[in-house]
Amino acid sequence: MPPQNTFPDVFIEELPGSPKPIEGVSTSSTVFVGPTLTGPTDTTPALLTSLRDFESIYGDSSDFTFSDSPTPIHNFLFSAARAFFENGGQRLYIARVAAAAGQAGLAPTATDYRTALITLEALGDISVVAAPGSTVFAGSSLAQVAAVHAELIAHVSRPAAYRFAVLDPPPGASTTDIQAIRSQVDSRYAALYYPWVTIADPNGGATPIAVPPSGFICGIYVNNDTNQGVFKAPANLPLVGALGFERSIADAESTALNDLGINTLRFFPGRGNLVWGARTTSSDPDWKYINVRRFFIYIESSIEKGIQWAVFGPNDSLLWAALASCISSFLVTEWRRGALQGTKPEEAFFVKCDRTTMTQSDIDSGRLVCLVGMAPVRPAEFVIVRICVKTAAG
Repeated sequence: MPPQNTFPDVFIEELPGSPKPIEGVSTSSTVFVGPTLTGPTDTTPALLTSLRDFESIYGDSSDFTFSDSPTPIHNFLFSAARAFFENGGQRLYIARVAAAAGQAGLAPTATDYRTALITLEALGDISVVAAPGSTVFAGSSLAQVAAVHAELIAHVSRPAAYRFAVLDPPPGASTTDIQAIRSQVDSRYAALYYPWVTIADPNGGATPIAVPPSGFICGIYVNNDTNQGVFKAPANLPLVGALGFERSIADAESTALNDLGINTLRFFPGRGNLVWGARTTSSDPDWKYINVRRFFIYIESSIEKGIQWAVFGPNDSLLWAALASCISSFLVTEWRRGALQGTKPEEAFFVKCDRTTMTQSDIDSGRLVCLVGMAPVRPAEFVIVRICVKTAAG
C-alpha cells in the first residue's frame, strides 16, 4: 500500500522481479580426512586457506607414533595439505580422526573414517573428498584398503551430496595390487590414481619420502577448475613439488591401466611429472570421464541452489515456463564457455518443463518435474595423426 499522504505525490513501490539467474556453484572446497597431531575431532571442521592455517590448528609435519605401530608413521595429512596448496588448492577442510601422536592411540580404522565423514554432512560447499594416508593405516590388507574406499564412496554418493572422491593406492602397490583394488570399486563418483609420489622430506631428512597422490590431485582439480573450467579434463598437468614417483610406468602399462579406469602419474623427459589419465572408476561408459561426472555434479548443484525461488510457487504453466527459461539461460552460458558440444544451443542441451514431463497426479501432488539433457564435451584421449608420403609426381 502506498503512503497515505493528504496531497498529490509520486509513490515508489518495490515489487518482486523476475527469477534471479542461476549462478554456478564453487568447486574450490576440498576436505581431507585423517589423523593430525592436534585439532578438534567432534566439531565442524575449520576452513583453511593456507598451510600456515593447517599448522596453527592441526600441528606441524612431525611423525606419528601409534601404539599398534612398531615404527613412527609419516604425517601424511600435513604433506597432503602442502601439496594441495602448492598445486593451486584454495579452500581446505580437515576432518580429524583417531588419537594424536604421543597419546598411545591406535591407528585409525575404516570405522573411524566413517565417524569423521559424518561431521562433514552439514557442510554445503565441499566438492572433493580424500583420505591421504588411509591406505597406510589399512596395512597390507587390500580388504581394509577397500573398506576405507567404500566409506569415501558411500559419503560422496549420498543423494544431493554433490561430491567426488579421490582414492589412493597403498604404498608400494604392484600392478597386480592396483588392479585388485580397482576390481573392488565401481563408482561414477570416484577416481583412483597410481602410484605414490616422492617428495623432499618435510622433516629435513636427506632421503626423499613417498606420499599418497591425492593431495596433489585435489589441488590440481581446483587449479584446473579455476583456470580452465570443471568441464576440462584434469590431466596432462604437472604435479608441483613432486620429485618423482614410487615407480615408473611405461607406455604399454599406462595404457592397460588407463583402460581399467586407473589414472597413472608419469614422468616425461622435457615435460616433467604429469597426471596421465582422467577416468572415473565407473563401468558405465556415460560416466567414464572425471570432467563429465564433475561437470554434471556442478550443473545439478547449481540448478538445485538456483531455483529455490520456485518452491511453493503455483504449479502452473507460468512457473514451468519461467523455470525452463531460467535453466536454459544458465546452460547457454555454460555452452558459450565451451562446456557443451554443438554449434548452437539447440545442439548442446534441451530443457523441458510442461505436461509432457509431469502427469496430472504430479501436478496435484505438488511435484514439478523438469527434464534437462546435455551433450558434454569429452576429452580427446587419443589424438591420431595420419602421415602419408607425397611423391614428387603426386
